[in-house]
This record gives sequence, structure tokens and C-alpha cells, in this order.
Amino acid sequence: MNLTLKIWRQKNATEKGKMVEYKAANISPDMSFLEMMDVVNTDIINKGEEPVAFDHDCREGICGSCSMYINGEAHGPARAVTTCQLHMREFKDGETIYIEPWRAKAFPVVKDLVVDRSAFDRVIQSGGYVSVNTSGNTIDANAIPVPKADADDAFSAATCIGCGACVATCKNSSAMLFVSAKVSQLALLPQGQVEAEDRVLNMVDQMDLEGFGNCTNTGACEVECPKEISLENIARMNREYLSASIKSKK
Repeated sequence: MNLTLKIWRQKNATEKGKMVEYKAANISPDMSFLEMMDVVNTDIINKGEEPVAFDHDCREGICGSCSMYINGEAHGPARAVTTCQLHMREFKDGETIYIEPWRAKAFPVVKDLVVDRSAFDRVIQSGGYVSVNTSGNTIDANAIPVPKADADDAFSAATCIGCGACVATCKNSSAMLFVSAKVSQLALLPQGQVEAEDRVLNMVDQMDLEGFGNCTNTGACEVECPKEISLENIARMNREYLSASIKSKK
């Protein structure tokens, strides 16, 4: 496959960026998107130029690092995959591919395709934890009965890898899907009840402080999410938030 790439290049957060054209020749359709980027970067380096900076780590769809906006879609045209799981067979020979970073106020560009997603870390730090008995008289987790439906929903919410695709694809750059997944995975379990009210209040407040937009229930986040996190989590978080807000005013 021979492809034309138009890649966003930006030296740092303060300088203006622009789209730069590169050629990708003899690309195997069985390559992953990141392997194709490695080939392109090798060619760039061999020419004595600076390679394209992009985030990656596990390359197995687990870490959520590989955040690229490809042809106007978070993680590209395939569904339920991250950029590292996207294969070049999803594209046609001779195609022009546009590659950009996540676009959101809360995710400032660091360099090229790399963005600062530490806003997510601060949201988690504000309430994404549970109390653990470290007195020496700990209770085995299996001793606490959990309904199967609740366990399944909690596990599904916990599959969120914090990649930020939901924010990047939302017209308002809302982080509601991410935050609601982190709230839900704990709110559904007995272990998460101790801090339940403070958790949802603090995490939503921190989300707003970071500059994320509001949810308008468009549903684009659920469509583009590589782990298919459900919008039901947003509804659950809204209920938790309303309940906690009422109780805190009493």
C-alpha cells in the first residue's frame, strides 16, 4: 500500500501547529497503525528530520496511550479498537489519511500528536478510590456478596482505559463518559459505599474545574469508545450526583 499522510506537527504547547504531508510507501495491510507510523518515522529520521511524536506504550489496547484522531474519528474508522489495534487493511491503497491529536481545552497539545491528559489523573485523585481495612483484621473480598448483575455492570465500567476518545469525539469535549465509568465501577459495589456521596460530588466538581464541557446526550462518546462504555453510566452518575447533592444540603 502507498499512502499520503497529513500529520499535525506542533513543536510545543505555545507555538502554532500545521498539517505536514508525508508519503508512506510499501505499507503492509497487516501492519498496525502504529507500526505504519514507525515506518514513516524511520524514513523521517533517515532524512535527518525530527520524527513525529506520538504516545504509545502497551500496543495491546490496554493502556489507552495511543490517542490519535484519524480521518475525523477518534482511534480511526474501526469500532471497539484503540489506535494500536487499528490495522492498515481498514484503509485503501492510495488513500490520504489525516492524523491529528485529541482536540480539547482540557487536553493541551504537548508536541505533535501528544496531549497532556493529566486532567483525568486529577479527576481520579479527587475521589476514585475506596477505603481499605489495613488493621490486620482484613475481610476477604469474597465474603461480601455482590449481585451478579451489579458485578457485571461494575466490571464493564472498569474496562475504561482513560484514553480520552470520549472527550475528543464530543462536540463539547465532555468527560462525562469517563467520569461516570469511574464513579459507576465503585458505586455498584459494597466496597464503594463508604465514600459514595463524597466521591461523585468531588469527581464531578473536579471535572468541571478541569474545563471539560457538558454532556448533551448525543452518544458519540459511546460509539467511539474502544471499550464500548455504555451511556447508562452517565445516567447512573447523574442519579448519584443528585442524591448526594440533596443529602449534602440537609
